[in-house]
Amino acid sequence: MKQMSKQNLLGSGRKHNHLELLERIDASGSISAAANALGMSYKAAWDAVENINNLSAQPLVERRVGGRNGGGAVLTTHGRRLVAAYRRLDKERERVLAHLNQVVDDFDTYYEIIRRFDMKTSARNQFLGKVVRIKEGAVNAEVVLDIGGGDELVAGITLDSLNHLKLVEGTETYALVKAQWIILCTDNDLKTSARNRLCGTVARCQEGAVNSEIILELPGGKHLTAIVTNDSYHDLGLKPGMRACALIKASHVILAVSS
Repeated sequence: MKQMSKQNLLGSGRKHNHLELLERIDASGSISAAANALGMSYKAAWDAVENINNLSAQPLVERRVGGRNGGGAVLTTHGRRLVAAYRRLDKERERVLAHLNQVVDDFDTYYEIIRRFDMKTSARNQFLGKVVRIKEGAVNAEVVLDIGGGDELVAGITLDSLNHLKLVEGTETYALVKAQWIILCTDNDLKTSARNRLCGTVARCQEGAVNSEIILELPGGKHLTAIVTNDSYHDLGLKPGMRACALIKASHVILAVSS
């Protein structure tokens, strides 16, 4: 029987990249140093850190201004416990999968197929929250999620989707929002038809050839990424430290649950 590869035993590569990044940050106290050690760009490391924090009920990484190597950061107690728990899970998973590989013919082949069922998405914004309210209509339903830090996201989905996802109050649910679907504004009093308005502080701006990427830090520590045209970026006068709001239509919030 062929030997199962180390990568197969460890499961999702993305999860392990995030885990290694957390461990490097904990060891170095620096996101830039951790990124260099893993051969990542500083931006990719920051994107990963923001994604990790968005999917956790409590922050796993905290920034510290003036850290060595220009990117001071530390793991929270919650973050360290998560890393320890994941490493222990790795050892147990490796032991179990190695045993299955010995007793099940061609287990390696079938496990590769099973791994493909893991959810992957191109949505830049991913939040983990809990359903706090559901309002059903004749065809559609309005689902309100608490994503932490006092922020809520409202999603408009069909009743078929509501039943398919088996959503009820208290259900842990992922909310996905593409960066291109977010409209930014700097006027808090602006009236719009967008069901969601999330306001915070501009954390970073990166201008490209045609579009600009804007990272908005919400009061609860979550981060939201928006892609706007360079013209809009300059017209709004966006820069780090200024206040801005993200407008998101309820129909642009995609909901997902773990199977």
